[in-house]
Amino acid sequence: ALIVGTNQGIYSEVSPHPKKLMLAATKPSGEQLTKTLSMEPNALQLEATTGTFWSYIAGVAYQIQKKYTVQGLCINNFKTDLPVKKGLSSSAAVSVLTARAFNKCYNLGLTINDEMELAYQGEITTPSRCGRMDQGCAYGNQPVLIEFDADKLQITPVKVKKDIHLVIVDLHGKKNTRKILSDLNSAYPFAQTAEHKKLHTLLGKTNT
Repeated sequence: ALIVGTNQGIYSEVSPHPKKLMLAATKPSGEQLTKTLSMEPNALQLEATTGTFWSYIAGVAYQIQKKYTVQGLCINNFKTDLPVKKGLSSSAAVSVLTARAFNKCYNLGLTINDEMELAYQGEITTPSRCGRMDQGCAYGNQPVLIEFDADKLQITPVKVKKDIHLVIVDLHGKKNTRKILSDLNSAYPFAQTAEHKKLHTLLGKTNT
């Protein structure tokens, strides 16, 4: 897959906290949201299962706490110009932001790929079942080629000689990522219906 980031994003100020996750966000409407979470594993895992905006942060914090010695974090999401729930990897962006915040605040020495992996593990701790491709937003505006082999990823930055111009159009449609992924997974590894066979052809022979 070729991943190209947009010039939109989720912007936050972050700092360490001795005990808790102190979270704040400003919605595009100007509404202020706040949340305080304990850094206890059970509390983080419970919040992750809610599927709310905060769940992605909690899921990543839960995964990081299992692997590294960290305390809490303050995250002030003061600006967001990345449209949410529009198929533009907004949940992955929140997850990557959280992994990067812990990395920077606690000098964990993680690579971008390490941040992507922690963001992915954090996201699948929530009800979301998005794949690994979305975490490519960790590279920002740098186009990258991601090659998949089961759970293994090979990521290669792509050099482009000219600007890439993207037009993003909001069709005001609705999507249900969980249903999309559930329906997709039901067609594999073996096609059970005529529709499944068409899907195999589309994503297989036609796609090559």
